[in-house]
Amino acid sequence: MTVVSAQELAVDPPAAARRLLGAILWSGPVALRIVEVEAYGSNPDGPWPDPAAHSWPGPTARNAVMFGPAGRLYVYRSYGIHLCVNVTGGYDGEAGAVLVRAAEVVEGIDVARERRPAARRDADLARGPGNVGSALGISMSDYGTELFDPFSELRLELEPPVPESDIAAGPRVGVSVAAEIPWRFWLPASPAVSVYRRSPRAPMP
Repeated sequence: MTVVSAQELAVDPPAAARRLLGAILWSGPVALRIVEVEAYGSNPDGPWPDPAAHSWPGPTARNAVMFGPAGRLYVYRSYGIHLCVNVTGGYDGEAGAVLVRAAEVVEGIDVARERRPAARRDADLARGPGNVGSALGISMSDYGTELFDPFSELRLELEPPVPESDIAAGPRVGVSVAAEIPWRFWLPASPAVSVYRRSPRAPMP
């Protein structure tokens, strides 16, 4: 039975990230099964200080939704081009979010192909955070959407938790600070998981 409750994500960001693996994210006719995520924490005064997180400077117009409650959509534009999809997690009033890095298209694959004509394989349709946003047809107007509203076209359905033995963990992709924190989680069996790339700006350990 599908669990539909934002309280499932009102936990620390790494736990919320693991909980999102295997979840189904719907946007109209397209549904994605989440197979790779990255957790991001709070500002310095919060419970999960994370200098790589957008919340690090404190609340702003851009990151306000990260400060709660859990289960909302945080959308931002990356490099002025791609829209990245995040799900807020953590305690209400404390910043935390999970970036959806990769997913498998499980419904609406023809629509996803129209949105992602450059994808060579079905596994590439939502492989990488910018491609997740493109496959879903996300726009900045979706910012702050309550993802557990069952009547919304943009909604999240949590499946039973994936066993820990089926989850891999490692450092986050592309961050130039806190690069060693192993807050990237993925399902190794999925061909849609993206390739790890360390930021050239990140100091070597």
